Amino acid sequence: MTVETKLPYDQEYVRSFSEKRNEPKWMQDLRIQALDLAAGLEMPKPDKTRIVRWNFDDYQHDVDGTTISSLNELPEDIQVFLDMENQNENLVIQRNQTIAYKSIAPKLAEQGVILTDIQTAMKEHGELVQRYFMKDAVQIDEHRLTALHTALMNGGVFVYVPKNVQVEEPLQAIFWQEDPEAATFNHVIVVAESNSSLTYVENYISQNKSENAVANIVAEVIAHDNASINFGSVDNFSSGTTVYVNRRGVAYRDAKIEWNLGQMNDGNTVSENITHLIGDNSYSYAKTVAVGRGDQTQNYTAKIVNYGKQSEGLILQHGVMKDSASSIFNGIGKIEHGASKSNAEQESRVLMLSKDARGDANPILLIDEDDVTAGHAASVGRVDPVQLYYLMSRGISQQEAERLIIHGFLAPVVKEIPIQAVREQLTEVIERKVY
Repeated sequence: MTVETKLPYDQEYVRSFSEKRNEPKWMQDLRIQALDLAAGLEMPKPDKTRIVRWNFDDYQHDVDGTTISSLNELPEDIQVFLDMENQNENLVIQRNQTIAYKSIAPKLAEQGVILTDIQTAMKEHGELVQRYFMKDAVQIDEHRLTALHTALMNGGVFVYVPKNVQVEEPLQAIFWQEDPEAATFNHVIVVAESNSSLTYVENYISQNKSENAVANIVAEVIAHDNASINFGSVDNFSSGTTVYVNRRGVAYRDAKIEWNLGQMNDGNTVSENITHLIGDNSYSYAKTVAVGRGDQTQNYTAKIVNYGKQSEGLILQHGVMKDSASSIFNGIGKIEHGASKSNAEQESRVLMLSKDARGDANPILLIDEDDVTAGHAASVGRVDPVQLYYLMSRGISQQEAERLIIHGFLAPVVKEIPIQAVREQLTEVIERKVY
């Protein structure tokens, strides 16, 4: 079915936006093509969640920010994501749509490691960006939001690690929506060539409680043969921002992709985290924690598709809901024909703290091969009264006992965030949202 829709920006605007940034011709052509497609594509249809009335049109697309010469110039609520005493050399900070700060350790640069903003990458590493941009992981024409993302992409980073290079220190990106109406159309590409490894952590931050804004984010993560990628994120958009985030991974032979995602947004959110295990012996472990409050609606889908023999896909999703927030957690494990001796396991659990909170955990296994193992677990419920009683019998107050249970419930992801400052900030955000 084709649906013609009036879009918020036209071809003239998109062409002018691209020319203003001196983008290569292939990117400008791709933007125009995507905009033409968007008008006739339908919106995505997340399971059991109607998004037709959500705000995806009211925002400011092109908003500049101020650059900084030192991390000490950042406000305190941004500094908390950084180790200010032992400052990370491998860092990109995007302020609205301006790269406010970026650095990379000289040793990594000498080894050919790339950590830079997407606009610079298109100019300096155009062939690499073109090779991966909306190709292997996400397609432009999946639905209207993927097409609009391509047409209006206004930020993001490009990470590339050459063959046989092991990056020991985490690479970090902070995306700061400082202007309350600024749109975040970020595109993140993370590529690990054969026999390489890296850890990448990103943070999304905004403070717009009343003003409307939109985040339309795509991340494409590619692990070539025997490569390893640890991808961590803490998303913390305020209640005024409607969020669509699509994080996809592709793992080739003997490759590994691990996801540790902290979903702390206060606005309506749709999140897709999908990994394709293409190669034999490939592996992915997708872990997500989410906290919902107020009247927000959230829909999370984690999906791993096994194509390679002896590939292994593991999914863990834990959510905590309070007030009248509602969430849906879809866990999908799919083993394709030919992926013999593969494994698909998943666990989705939702903890509800209020009588009006709603949670739904949907485990789905799709198996097209005989010689495999697969399993799932799902639960939705209140705080376990037995656990609560046990802690309170040791002299702990009810509130503190609930707090300990919740932190234990979310710990599988929180403890895996590799940057201590980010891990501590995620813990603080959870405290603030739950109490």
